[in-house]
Parts: sequence; structure tokens; C-alpha cells
Amino acid sequence: MTRIRVLLADDQKLIVAGFRVLIDSAPDLAVVGEAATGREAVEMARTARADVVLMDIRMPDLDGIEATRLITADPDLSDVKVLILTTFEIDETILHALHAGAGGFLSKGVEPADLLDGIRRVARGDSLLSPRATRTLISRFRQEPPPGPAPVPGTLGGLTPRETEIVALVAVGLANDAIAQRLYVSPLTVKTHINNAMGKLGARDRAQLVVLAYQSGLVRPG
Repeated sequence: MTRIRVLLADDQKLIVAGFRVLIDSAPDLAVVGEAATGREAVEMARTARADVVLMDIRMPDLDGIEATRLITADPDLSDVKVLILTTFEIDETILHALHAGAGGFLSKGVEPADLLDGIRRVARGDSLLSPRATRTLISRFRQEPPPGPAPVPGTLGGLTPRETEIVALVAVGLANDAIAQRLYVSPLTVKTHINNAMGKLGARDRAQLVVLAYQSGLVRPG
């Protein structure tokens, strides 16, 4: 079995030790490194060949958001996914994390099984955003967009009507199976449309697809 390679980026040694024991207990996951600063996380994402970086936000030297931005902007790390950890379920810094290219976020108080499942989901390219969190976060994103260019180039104009419809459903937090049931198609068909949409829009993952759907006005908060 090919294991998902996980890099732990957190300056709190006790938390890192607990995460390592939990993650290594899963047969399909393996911790391949530990970084105590954001800069170390960027360097080790390259050297450890990580699939997923479990990234704390507040770290010395370089915070988790800037570290995420450097990782996702590096063409050589295009396959590396970043899962942000936060003390609060809804935190304004998460807006900046998504803008930087993070694939999702979890609270540090998450249940162990949910953490393991979250790592697997982000490794697959799924976004880890609940419908409520998505609406709240993107609403604030639209009101107070972070400085700098939009994270995803392009517009929705190049999408087919079906791709546009599916992007809208992704943006409100529906999983592939739920979208498939709603549209009376197979989950594989949904996945194909999502991959096509991400390719046309230059979206790194589903989280960026969600952000673009709200930025463009395709889906509106509330």
C-alpha cells in the first residue's frame, strides 16, 4: 500500500508528538518530517517529498500562511497539498490561508478520526470546508478581500453550462456523491467535470475553486 506522506509543521512539540503517533497509527499515512518554523516547512516540503503539509498558522520565522503561499507558488511542489490547522473554527486568517492556496483547514480540537480523514481528503484534492464555514469565510472574503492578485487566474466564461453548475454546487459545500445524486449522474462524471473546471481556471484544488465561485459572483453568501 502506498502511504500518504505527511509533513508536520508546528512549533509546539507536544502537539507534534501527538499528531505523529496518531498519523503513524494509520496504515495508509506516514509522517515524513517535522518543521518548527514556516521556513523549515517550505524547505522540508521539498526534501521530504511530502504529499500533505499539516500546517499551523502561527509559527516563528515565517508564519503558516506565508509558508503556504511559497509552497503553492512553487511549480516543483505542485503536487503538495496544505491542510491548515487553527485554534478557532472560524478565524479571519483562514481567508488569507485560502487565498494563499491552502486546500482546507481543521480546528486543533478536531476528533482524531476526522483529522486522519481530512488528510486523506486533502491528499485527493478535495477541499475541506463545511458549507457553513464556506459561506462565512467567503462572505468575509468578499467584504474584505486580502491584498494582492486573485489566487486563481481566469474567469468562468470558458466553462460549459454543466461545469458551471457543478462548480456552484462545490462552492456550497456538496461532496461529489451528493452532487451526483442531485444531477442524476455518476460520481465519476462529477469528478471529471470538476477536474476539467480546475484545469480551465488554473485552480490548484477545490478550495481555490470555491473561492473563485464566490469571487466571480456565481454563488453569493447566504
